[in-house]
Amino acid sequence: MKMTVNRIAAIAAASVSLCIVAAAPSMADPQEKWCSGVKIAAFPGGPQGGVFANNVYNGFRQAEADLGPEVTYYFSDWDPNKMLQQIQQAVATKVDGIATYGFAGEPATGPIVDQAFAQGTIFTTLNTALPDSQKKYSAQGFGYVGAPNYAAGFALASEAAKRANLQAGDSVFVWGLKGQGGDRGQRTVGVIEAFEKAGAKVIYQEIDSATNADPNAGTATFVGVMGANPGIKIVVTDHGGLTSNVGVYAKAASLTPGQVYFAGFDMSPNTAQAVKEGFQNLVIDQQPFLQGYIPILNICLTKKFGFSGLDINTAGAFVDSTNVDAVAPLAAVEIR
Repeated sequence: MKMTVNRIAAIAAASVSLCIVAAAPSMADPQEKWCSGVKIAAFPGGPQGGVFANNVYNGFRQAEADLGPEVTYYFSDWDPNKMLQQIQQAVATKVDGIATYGFAGEPATGPIVDQAFAQGTIFTTLNTALPDSQKKYSAQGFGYVGAPNYAAGFALASEAAKRANLQAGDSVFVWGLKGQGGDRGQRTVGVIEAFEKAGAKVIYQEIDSATNADPNAGTATFVGVMGANPGIKIVVTDHGGLTSNVGVYAKAASLTPGQVYFAGFDMSPNTAQAVKEGFQNLVIDQQPFLQGYIPILNICLTKKFGFSGLDINTAGAFVDSTNVDAVAPLAAVEIR
């Protein structure tokens, strides 16, 4: 039987289509350590083993183990100037990617970001954004993993005001990093502006460099502020390390559980214990493990497959006495 030319063409096309379908799965088969050979500089932020920084570090290390890149770690003691110098060092080594905080702000960091992308180094941020640089380079892999900082600060203060039945004229103590400027400073600004909107009297204290590096160094400051302002109704610690030390501060100031409403950022074993003891009342959980894991994934996806930068909000939940038991075991191993 003779076939028409059209029928022969249809059979041939179907055969090609079947070949393509059959071949496709082998092209997308899962691979272990698919990011092997990629070199990344990663910044946990604080001192080695420190609160919050270690959760980020654990996220970095898990991503390194899962994906297979070679990661070099830089610990910065929460010092923006030290971090900036270390970022410059990382760029000089011509790594494939850098995952870091935007603490130093756009004016200081933007030119380094330009240099990084010009030489083929993917730059991405965690915890503290560089929005102008992200807009400029998002298609080339610049992402952000963390909280929208002003919104997070405003949300925490607003929730604390509601739960503590804050009234106009009541005093609140905000211990933060407004002076750091940039996106990081905006979190403290958000806290302050939420309380001002509620009509509260805001007593503000900038976290000094010693307390920034070691929360215990701030105990005398806290006792002094509380002693000078006995009517304070709410305290917000805008720093994971200080939040982890709330139990120490409260006891040093001779406060009883529930006497003052404490709200702060970031879970830790000590923070979970303070919640259970009744000293810490409200915590916004930024899930810093994700702030380590996902930026490594971001760099690998961009380097290997040309994906654009990921933009992920990790701060979607509050922790209090009603749900701390679910989070505490994870906080104990510095995952949450």
